[in-house]
Amino acid sequence: MISNPVEAAVHGPPAVLRLKRGEERRLTAGHLWVFSNEIDNERTPLTAFAPGDIVAVQSDRGRFLGYAYVNPHALICARILSRDPRHAADESLITHRLNVALALRERLHREPYYRLVFGESDGLPGLVLDRYGDLLVGQIATAGMEALRPAVEAAARKVLAPAALYWKNDSAARDLEHLPAVAESAFGDAPQEIEIREDGVRFHAPLARGQKTGWFYDQSANRTRLVRYLTSSARVLDVCSYVGAWAVRALRGGAAAATCIDASQDALDFARRNATDNGLSVEVLRGDAFDALKSLNESGARYDVVVLDPPAFIKRKKDIPQGQAAYRKLNQLALGLVERDGLLVSCSCSYHLSESELLAAVQAAARHTSRFVQVLELGGQSPDHPLHPAIQETRYLKALFCRVTRE
Repeated sequence: MISNPVEAAVHGPPAVLRLKRGEERRLTAGHLWVFSNEIDNERTPLTAFAPGDIVAVQSDRGRFLGYAYVNPHALICARILSRDPRHAADESLITHRLNVALALRERLHREPYYRLVFGESDGLPGLVLDRYGDLLVGQIATAGMEALRPAVEAAARKVLAPAALYWKNDSAARDLEHLPAVAESAFGDAPQEIEIREDGVRFHAPLARGQKTGWFYDQSANRTRLVRYLTSSARVLDVCSYVGAWAVRALRGGAAAATCIDASQDALDFARRNATDNGLSVEVLRGDAFDALKSLNESGARYDVVVLDPPAFIKRKKDIPQGQAAYRKLNQLALGLVERDGLLVSCSCSYHLSESELLAAVQAAARHTSRFVQVLELGGQSPDHPLHPAIQETRYLKALFCRVTRE
């Protein structure tokens, strides 16, 4: 077994991981994942490898398909890092990947606030890096990338020279790879709070106790889309608001008033602060989204714009029926609050809920509430979360911008 995958990639040829006959088709089409049932365990048993080992993946006939890291204990037992036989998985390769990723983000953004690395879509499966000025916040989801962490840290220093890199490795995906939840600084002094600048609007969010890496860059393009639909008298309801990104952007875009709903008082305190820092004010309502929307319906409240940006209700396939029902119920409650000729922005970050299924949930909710919905625009994740055309799993975020009228 290879104890140090980075050194092995540099100082010696990686061991071979061979596929069964016919199992290379998906990889040759561009996908990066190898599943455990695709391995020829007679010739190259997975039990011969340790998590993080670097291997040369080959077809059953010995055709080189790419260098990958391995986790023999996971369903996705290997992930391709390089298809060039001259370049295995080492610091040089990661440095190159970071440079390519940086070139795209600098084309998209004038300021250094964005997702720098989006896993497979940037050729670095299992790795997320978000940039907050001179702070990098990272998340590692796989044992193979965990083994490459020193190389990632060295490459980040070389390419960006950040003041600090903080690992916020607390995602549920690590459980599937038998990795512990860890939050720690790789180097530098990470602050308690992060600062974000989005289209000229300044925000603060908690780091260690915040969601994801502290911010949701994936919705930035959709928040920009919202502004075109606002009127100067618009009253906005931001549901599952976290630190108030939708609400504050709406107010800066000309809305008259905004209310944030979230279960976390800490998040709502940040929402208030973010509004104040931008010369604005928001109303906050703490509570479960379903309960809060039900109470607002009972009180006769109405809004010109309602934004639904809930956490993923469907994290695994077995959650699909229950999750679909939750999306229908949430949209039904929201539609009851939308003023005549108002706007519903309905989002889902559940990969297992397709865009068509979200549309169906909104339509079912509309029929139940005697509303007529017109979808004006379909939104997805921001361009700093690019889609990998061979990996549908990289497309997870959906946003429907819907005009709502009464039947």
